[in-house]
Amino acid sequence: MNDTICAISTALGVGAISIIRVSGDEAIDIVNKIFDKDLTKKESHTINYGHIVYNGEIIDEVMVSIMKSPKTFTKEDIVEINSHGGVAVTNKVLEILLLEGARLAEPGEFTKRAFLNGRIDLVEAESIMDLIESKTETSRKLAISGMEGKVSKLVKNIIDNLVKVNANIEVNIDYPEYEDIEIVTKEKIEEMSKYINKELTKLLNESENGKLIKDGINTLILGRPNVGKSSILNKLIEEDKAIVTSVAGTTRDIVEGQIRVNGILLNIIDTAGVRETEDIVEKIGVEKSLSLVNDADLIILVFNNNEKLTDEDKKLLEYTKEKKRIIVINKIDLENNLDISNLKNERIVKISALKDSGIESLKNEINDMFNLEEINLGDFTYLSNSRQISLVKKAVEISKNLEDALNNDVPIDLLEIDIKE
Repeated sequence: MNDTICAISTALGVGAISIIRVSGDEAIDIVNKIFDKDLTKKESHTINYGHIVYNGEIIDEVMVSIMKSPKTFTKEDIVEINSHGGVAVTNKVLEILLLEGARLAEPGEFTKRAFLNGRIDLVEAESIMDLIESKTETSRKLAISGMEGKVSKLVKNIIDNLVKVNANIEVNIDYPEYEDIEIVTKEKIEEMSKYINKELTKLLNESENGKLIKDGINTLILGRPNVGKSSILNKLIEEDKAIVTSVAGTTRDIVEGQIRVNGILLNIIDTAGVRETEDIVEKIGVEKSLSLVNDADLIILVFNNNEKLTDEDKKLLEYTKEKKRIIVINKIDLENNLDISNLKNERIVKISALKDSGIESLKNEINDMFNLEEINLGDFTYLSNSRQISLVKKAVEISKNLEDALNNDVPIDLLEIDIKE
């Protein structure tokens, strides 16, 4: 943390401008060595025109921004060099900074320093990366909500309640002779526990929305060979990505594509047709298809309208019964030979991928299943990753232990252990 770091902050490639960022106690002094103006006399938060000069040679014409601590992202002195965006010139400026005493920053180290220096908390730090990686308008809004500290404020309110009760318990134990202190009763602890359990449970229930917004809906297209899975993928993504033939078993490996439905990303995977086969390559493809079921958020299970329900179809119905799924009856342009009278309480969409009929109905069904319109109208105060969710789940579990302890008349001084945890 005592050294000065530098890195290229823009994507490396040909462009109008590249930004090389320097952060640390010596940031201004190091850049000052290679800039043809005296940066030590410049005011904070100013942009200065000049040239990068090294060994008497002009390297580039640049604009240099100076931001002095503590009013910076890392709470350290920061200098940003805006150079021309060529690969060679950007790398040359970075190389000179390293020769003059700066160290190449590790991935994410600027954000790490902002966190360690108290500029942002861990949720806000994670939200910065989410913003950089966001692919939809909805995921951008979620990341901005995290950066603004909305989730952090909610959690801080809960922590404040815990700290207040815990402090009162300790005072009651250590200074029982004082009569003017608030006496903490089991009723007060129970009231606090119920409030915290309610808030955290609400946060957990809404966290599924956060994961959907951030990561999208992992959607698996599953079915026997030649039921039209690849055609459905192509129609959904509006691109001929998967090879489509009348030969069963054409798709032997997974084919992926992405679309947006109501601002949420659908990560669609077309799989090899599931059937008994002696073909080694096709067999591997079938095994891979089935292995993806557990990680899928949604199964699109495809049947052929022109054929009767087969044993393979029935096996797939059984195999995916615990998953969120939509039954898609494809090839409705052909004669109906499929009996679906036994498929009760299922979401069923009838389409013809060949005739491009019913694809919008499938999208609408996905939209309805995941309440995507409701998610878009939300306030985006969601948890957005597994680390955050696992911690809140653990806290909910402990709060339930606290309630059990209260019901079993455990002494207040022992309840303090659960509150601290």
